[in-house]
Amino acid sequence: MDLLTQAKAIKAAAPKIARADSEQKNLLLEAIADELVAHIEEILSANNADILAAKAAHKNENRIDRMRLDEKRIIDMVIGIHELIALPDPVGDFTPFDTLENGLKIAQMRVPLGVVGMIYEARPNVTIDAAVLCLKAGNAVFLRGSKDIMQTNLVLIGCMKRACMCNDLPCDIIQFVEDPSHESAERFMRLHGYLDVLIPRGGAELIARCVEKASVPLIETGTGNCHIYVDSSADFDKAASIIINAKTQRTSVCNACESVLIHQDCVDQFAERLIQLLKEHHVIIHGDETIAALDSDILPADENDYAKEYLDLEISVKTVTDINEAIAHINQYSTHHSEAIIAENTDAITQFLTEVDSACVYANASTRFSDGFEFGLGAEIGISTQKLHARGPMGLNALTTTKYIIQGNGQIRK
Repeated sequence: MDLLTQAKAIKAAAPKIARADSEQKNLLLEAIADELVAHIEEILSANNADILAAKAAHKNENRIDRMRLDEKRIIDMVIGIHELIALPDPVGDFTPFDTLENGLKIAQMRVPLGVVGMIYEARPNVTIDAAVLCLKAGNAVFLRGSKDIMQTNLVLIGCMKRACMCNDLPCDIIQFVEDPSHESAERFMRLHGYLDVLIPRGGAELIARCVEKASVPLIETGTGNCHIYVDSSADFDKAASIIINAKTQRTSVCNACESVLIHQDCVDQFAERLIQLLKEHHVIIHGDETIAALDSDILPADENDYAKEYLDLEISVKTVTDINEAIAHINQYSTHHSEAIIAENTDAITQFLTEVDSACVYANASTRFSDGFEFGLGAEIGISTQKLHARGPMGLNALTTTKYIIQGNGQIRK
């Protein structure tokens, strides 16, 4: 089917999943999990073909790792589906009714968004994670992955469509864009009247293109130039442990630390120690003049370094005169994802938590905790870095909206 035909089909099928009750949706998810287990060898064979093609095209190893599936990763996807099944279904939840002076009773009911479009790069697990989250929340899901993982995605989509047919639901509630061209991607972003929301998940270039081209409501997710500020009151052991974890525990994720700010009073006591620790973990350091003077291996930092999401063993380090300069720097260069302060001074902590304008703001903890499961929300479809309609890790509730329910007894407006 061409893109418009697919769009019409999913729009027509969406009410079927919106009306499905919790039991039917959970049975669908269970069937998807079973299909994945039953077709592990087929999935791995398709994924191996994608990996070989990526290597032949000289894709970098970080990207190839994001593309790669093995049996453990597939089983982890299956475990994630079972954890999602166990979560309460938000659809149909009511707020308590309020009775107005005219006798009208008014409440809000949680309902699906409708048709959710997902455009994403490299990671085949997103194909499953995004789809099952949308389906559990009563949404139809229209997926557009990158051409790098096309063969893998086609097998995964086949598993989910078979699960739909086995559970008396139309397979059109799941659609997948097979045309990998940029032109197709832009047409997808402009499916006004068919997509109720578009969620891009990928690098800064993809997000920017969606912001520029999309004609449907958009939720920006993912890009993370995350900062850690070391205050003059910091516990330096705590600061060292947190920064090393946030930078090196996993580098290719959006909640990894990319920038460190150090109060000028901490340079002699802490900066040299941090530099040595970063070097021991093979991290390339870009520093301002003060930091660069401490070690000949440090590269000079410029404006691009302060704004960059490295997604690798690379980091920028800058000194600041006080917490006000730190906050101003973060609010200027951050992608508004996750930031942290390391401090023992409660006034400094309060100011930082209040004035830093990001989705997740930490005191004395690693930015790596910005995650749906870590926050107790269950699976997430992404981490929103904007303010409407969701912000931070987006679980099931963020894939729904509300409508007002008003009950009357013949009232008319005068």
